[in-house]
Amino acid sequence: MASGDELVKYITERVVTFIETPKEERLRHTKPREPWGEKWFGMIPLGLTLMKRQPRKKKKI
Repeated sequence: MASGDELVKYITERVVTFIETPKEERLRHTKPREPWGEKWFGMIPLGLTLMKRQPRKKKKI
């Protein structure tokens, strides 16, 4: 286990690097959130929405 001094040193290093990086750079590394339906139920909602759509009719030229 790390002693208390090492833990405080690690936490302060992380906080300082977080504060020193510009906000734009921090936001660039974030991942977009997936919709809650896909997160909880996987591909089932996507499949149901694709099945619900009516097939498009082809236009005759």
